[in-house]
Amino acid sequence: MPVPPTAAARSSATPTPTLAAPPARPAPRAHRRTDAPPAGAAAEKRAAEKKGEQAAGDVVRWAVFCCVLVPVVLVVYGTSLAGAAGAALGLVSVTAACRLLLRRSERGLRAETPHGGHRR
Repeated sequence: MPVPPTAAARSSATPTPTLAAPPARPAPRAHRRTDAPPAGAAAEKRAAEKKGEQAAGDVVRWAVFCCVLVPVVLVVYGTSLAGAAGAALGLVSVTAACRLLLRRSERGLRAETPHGGHRR
């Protein structure tokens, strides 16, 4: 069995230079008023809300896809049709409940916008 190298043998090797450059310093920020919203804040907020709604729709679409895929895989791997149907029913009920809660939370967030007077 080979003998592992000793600390003395490892220290005699020359260190290899690193390839990473030192991190650049960020540019200094200009001072701006903190009480005024940044330019385009309303447009950015609307875009973020729309992106969130799209993300929620994507989640629901993937959940529906899984509700179809899981029973098919269960049947292919030998589960009975009744077992696969039960799994599908369970997945559909959980997906429906999650979709309901997701839509309710989206409505709540829309109600808290500056127009609703709750969110600051």
